[in-house]
Amino acid sequence: MNGVTISFDKTRTYINLTLNPSEFSKEIDIRQVKTELATGETKRLYVSDAALKSACDTANHYFKTGDNTVVQERVGERRNAEIEFRIPEDAMTANLVITSPYGGKSPTINTIKSLALKNNIHRGLGTRVIEAMLMEARKSPPGTIIERTVAKGLPARNGRSSRFIPLVPNALERILKPQTNEGERVDMRNLGEVICVKVDTPVLRRTEPTLGRSGFDVRGSKLPPIPGEWVEFRKGTGTVQADNDQNLLMSSIAGMPKYQDQTMNIDDTYICNGVNVGTGHVNYEGAVLVNGDVTEKMQIKAEGDVTINGFVESAHIESGGDIIITEGAMGKVNDSAGEFNCHLIAKGSIHVQHGQGIEIHCSGNITVGRQLAYSKLHCGGAVIVGQIDKPMGNLFACDIVSQDRIEAGTLGAVSGSMLKVDFSPGFAQLLERKDALDELVRQLRENNSKHKEKIDILKSKKVPKELKTKVAEALEMFDNENALLDWIESKVLEISDAKVQYQQDIKLIANKKLYPGVTAKLNNRNWRSEREYERAHIHYDSHQWHYEPII
Repeated sequence: MNGVTISFDKTRTYINLTLNPSEFSKEIDIRQVKTELATGETKRLYVSDAALKSACDTANHYFKTGDNTVVQERVGERRNAEIEFRIPEDAMTANLVITSPYGGKSPTINTIKSLALKNNIHRGLGTRVIEAMLMEARKSPPGTIIERTVAKGLPARNGRSSRFIPLVPNALERILKPQTNEGERVDMRNLGEVICVKVDTPVLRRTEPTLGRSGFDVRGSKLPPIPGEWVEFRKGTGTVQADNDQNLLMSSIAGMPKYQDQTMNIDDTYICNGVNVGTGHVNYEGAVLVNGDVTEKMQIKAEGDVTINGFVESAHIESGGDIIITEGAMGKVNDSAGEFNCHLIAKGSIHVQHGQGIEIHCSGNITVGRQLAYSKLHCGGAVIVGQIDKPMGNLFACDIVSQDRIEAGTLGAVSGSMLKVDFSPGFAQLLERKDALDELVRQLRENNSKHKEKIDILKSKKVPKELKTKVAEALEMFDNENALLDWIESKVLEISDAKVQYQQDIKLIANKKLYPGVTAKLNNRNWRSEREYERAHIHYDSHQWHYEPII
């Protein structure tokens, strides 16, 4: 280009641009100068757009006015890589920022280590990450900013508070985990000995709290842990601390152990060989263990768990805990009234090996060993038919209200008998609670806003000495109101999360086959199987039911 000279200074560090308007044939185009600078030895060097524009504009002005003054401007330079360390306030990490060089030098790993020490980074520096960043900076275009975490502290691990380890299993846990025989094959008929502990049997162990482990930040400061705390025993009924070991809980009576909510209870246990016309009905304040069958029209009512090592026929069983039936349960259905004469009602969970013609109500899960048919179920948890780890049992011709998944090997039957599953009642309860909380929050916010206006007026006024106590009380009440509002709003968020989680939990899972006649319902959203499906997963998402094959 006529009248344009690009040169280096004596140190070959800076780029000098000389523009001679007397040699121009026309106004200089800044884009052509940039193109020239982007080639040759200057192509990887830093160029200042502002300086280049200023020089070109001045030279063009001189050209238009006939002024032959030569314009000289330093428009670029050779720049070494720039290094910066960024450390957050907690000093648990340190980031290295490298700006790739404009034709200049890149730092060595030792240089960066020295700079890290100057920035008070003494621990947790990772050389591999730095080496990778330096390699990337060499290959990247000039001026590329690369940022990585190159140093990490070690957070202190707080001590663990006391834990409780049950030394005897709950009856339901034992029944759901079949024993292994000598060949290590699972025997579904071997369910272990019935657990009824004797007096002075160790039932619960408390572990000592741990001190935790110290940590450090990248500056080398030590971070002390918070030691764990001793958690007191929640002594349930029928238990006492051992005389020679304060971390051991012993049974003070003979009975059936039940560990729940970190509390071990030993239920005084009524044991009989069957419930029939000869024994009469059973109404007991503790647990009931029946080593035999429960015959037609008999009743069992217990405050604790009810375990039946036998068969239940058209009986009524109520439990304040779990109901466990190791064999089956069967009843008759009054077709005209749609009533069942075999009832199982529990505040906990219910397990039955197989069932037909029974009505079940429980707050927990319903687990079935092999098959359940022609029954009515209402539970606050899941319905699982088959082994817990891989349910492969059969579930058909039932009317189910549930708040969690329904899983079995086969859902429905070849005959097309209806299997109805309704997830609506539990969801409706959540919506009702959410609406009530939303209304409460709305009212509290309105009141809080009015109170804030009054408090702001009070703060802006000069309060007489005799009223300062009352003003302080008003401020305290306002702070308490704010705290209450925050707490209620956190509960609204919790119930919103619970609503989302509920929709994720409800599903139908058929691990072998799903037949026609199976329906799922959530409020006004319904799904019905019109054909036979191999291994199916029916779930609820985006206000719709969806079918997916299980691969």
